[in-house]
Amino acid sequence: MTTVTPSGTTRGPAEPSSDARVLLRPLAVGQATIDAGLWRRTADVNRSAAIPEGLEQLAKAGNLRNLEIAAGEAEGEAIGPIFADSDVHKWLEAAAWEYAREPDEQLLADQLRVTALLAAAQADDGYLDSVPMLRKVPRYSDLPWSHELYCAGHLFQAAVAQVRATGHRELLDVAVRLADHQVATFGDGEGQLREVDGHPVVEMGLVELYRETGTRAYLDLARWFVEARGTGIIEAHGHGPTYYSDRVRVREATTVEGHAVRAVYLSAGAADVAIETGDAELLAALDTQYRSMEREKQYVTGGLGSRWEGEAFGDPYELPTDRGYAETCAAIGGVQWAWRMLLATGEARYADQIERMLFNGFLAGVSLSGTEYFYVNPLQLRSDAHADENRSPAHGRRSWFDCACCPPNIMRTVSSLTGYLATADGPSLQLHQYAPGTVTAPLDGGTLRLRVETRYPDEGRIALHVEEAPDGETTLALRVPAWADGATVDGEPATAGTYARLTRRFAAGDTVVLDLPMTPRLTVADPRVDAVRGCVAIERGPLVYALEQPDQEDGAVVDDLRIDVAGALSDEFRPDLLGGVTVVRARGAVVPGPDEEATTPYRSVTEAAPAAGREVTLTAVPYYAWANRGPQAMRVWVPTL
Repeated sequence: MTTVTPSGTTRGPAEPSSDARVLLRPLAVGQATIDAGLWRRTADVNRSAAIPEGLEQLAKAGNLRNLEIAAGEAEGEAIGPIFADSDVHKWLEAAAWEYAREPDEQLLADQLRVTALLAAAQADDGYLDSVPMLRKVPRYSDLPWSHELYCAGHLFQAAVAQVRATGHRELLDVAVRLADHQVATFGDGEGQLREVDGHPVVEMGLVELYRETGTRAYLDLARWFVEARGTGIIEAHGHGPTYYSDRVRVREATTVEGHAVRAVYLSAGAADVAIETGDAELLAALDTQYRSMEREKQYVTGGLGSRWEGEAFGDPYELPTDRGYAETCAAIGGVQWAWRMLLATGEARYADQIERMLFNGFLAGVSLSGTEYFYVNPLQLRSDAHADENRSPAHGRRSWFDCACCPPNIMRTVSSLTGYLATADGPSLQLHQYAPGTVTAPLDGGTLRLRVETRYPDEGRIALHVEEAPDGETTLALRVPAWADGATVDGEPATAGTYARLTRRFAAGDTVVLDLPMTPRLTVADPRVDAVRGCVAIERGPLVYALEQPDQEDGAVVDDLRIDVAGALSDEFRPDLLGGVTVVRARGAVVPGPDEEATTPYRSVTEAAPAAGREVTLTAVPYYAWANRGPQAMRVWVPTL
């Protein structure tokens, strides 16, 4: 049984096995902490508000009731989508990692109560998925849409989290029985089903279960699911094979396509398989696909998915702003994929990707209070936007959704955030993300313990105070973000987009200072991104900024603002605004709104263009913080004068 202490020495999520082909190794839970700042505030509200309220929402929405009925503890019919169990599983994973961060008896009791429901609902042969069971849907009869293996994958991840965080094996026992059932059911063997789920995630879950139990059959099945996809194996359910990432085999694909969340979950699972089997060809293909996504199909916020139709990636450079989808779950999947590629390759660009996605594409999906959410994250909301369907940001942030995949996904990601800070390998410690706290790494020759002092991302000074060090030489690798031209380490120039490596005999009392320039900057897109041609975005450090209506001068409607790219940018920390943010100000003007006499929004090129109106100062706030004052007009990309 895993032993967990308040100091937190248990293994975290996605930790490769001892035989895995990786360059970097994650630290154990508790060996990295976040003690203050933006991420600590986010973690605190996640623990105190989001996770307890999430359990209440699962009860209110009927997810828990489904399990009670399936367990024979209640009567009635199934409620909600066919994948309702998956949200319960994600909540369990969030609660487990939160318990590992700081044990709490109520949190443990809630986990075990829900776990007991799952155990009681499980069929004798190991099958478990309450909604198909209650609706008497024949097992695996509609895998493109039933999400049965998707639900199982999230259960596997939750089970591994629970046993590692609490020492309790109850959920792991449920997961093992279900996984054994799947091993017997799927594959190329006689009498087995040669099918894959329309929504990947079981691949990651099976590999995690292999890592925890050592059962090779789970890894083999995960590999089979990865290899089978792309062979036309999925019978379309109102969608073509592209939607399911089933048009091209994973190891032959050169880009990502289709439903964005499904695509990046599949890629993360394939990366797990490549790492654990030593499949260099598969890993190289995934690297090619990630590069293509980053170059051609990713928003400046790190958001993924440009089409509401199919919640999908679009064509290269198809990145509309007001109709951008950028589902919060896709950013989470993008982080999971990047993390696995970082462990495998050690390349700084993957850590850069994690930073961009976490601070922008992910964090925008949850309110400062921690209990209201965005499902989609566009880069523009017009002044008179109509709030139509449930997911529309024009409603403002919502406490829950009919399809509630994002809220518990956010919860589990926040609960495991410290796992992305650092890695260690032999005599080396690598710092990938920066937040105030501590990092304690067991290295060759002893322990290296650092206290991290910083106000990042508001300030760029990161001071690393050595509190304990090994006897011999140690290498400390500090990521210098790609945006950080002019960075220094102890006053010496450091190259952006790489790791600054210091090899020496460290001693308690030493201090290393990484200084990252935080001057606001303007960003332009590739001219093939038609939606934002002639516009710029404001960035500062790792943060993307947005113009939101409440911060603008009277009469300056966000839709009508233009920015003067020749003007200077200034910044100011505002402790009284949005929990404490640094705002960026720019010089600009208001272009007159629509001509009330016009009969069309179009005009001849020979007609004079509308002249810029009065000069104004534009005020931008971090994109992640928008809509915390209600739904307001907002834009990331600003037309130039």
